[in-house]
Amino acid sequence: MDVDFGMLMVRLALGPMLITHGWNKIFGGGGLSGTTGWFESLGLRPAWLHARVAAVAEIGAGLLVTLGLLTSLGAAAFVGLMAVAALTDHRGKGYFIFKGGVEYVVLVAMVAVGLAAVGPGDWSLDHALGLDVAGYGWAIAAAVTGIAGAALLMVTSYRPKPSST
Repeated sequence: MDVDFGMLMVRLALGPMLITHGWNKIFGGGGLSGTTGWFESLGLRPAWLHARVAAVAEIGAGLLVTLGLLTSLGAAAFVGLMAVAALTDHRGKGYFIFKGGVEYVVLVAMVAVGLAAVGPGDWSLDHALGLDVAGYGWAIAAAVTGIAGAALLMVTSYRPKPSST
């Protein structure tokens, strides 16, 4: 029971955090047009498409993890989203988040892989539906799938403008 409560707390920390990030991309200060401009500045092309895909992926993955439904799939999306963030927005800024570094996104991705390894706990839809999608293999699959998805996105869509210096 302690593990079930602990995994619920992990899910309630990760899932709603990512949902609000996706929500903010759509309805935050600059809305989708602001997110599109930001993605354009990061070098993601076409920025209008990536702004929408990122928002939907964040909300969807956050919901899956929050509910404990297809948890390893949600974890893979977390890894992919955080890997893209590390390679674009946090690139070249070191480790620590207070300098814009990768600390936060690495932590989120690693906790997501840990969640795929341990599973969402008994207080989840995976458990209620009898889905046993946790363990070493699922954790490795979440990490590899997330990184592969991020790599594919970067190869096909990352086109930063050359610096003028």
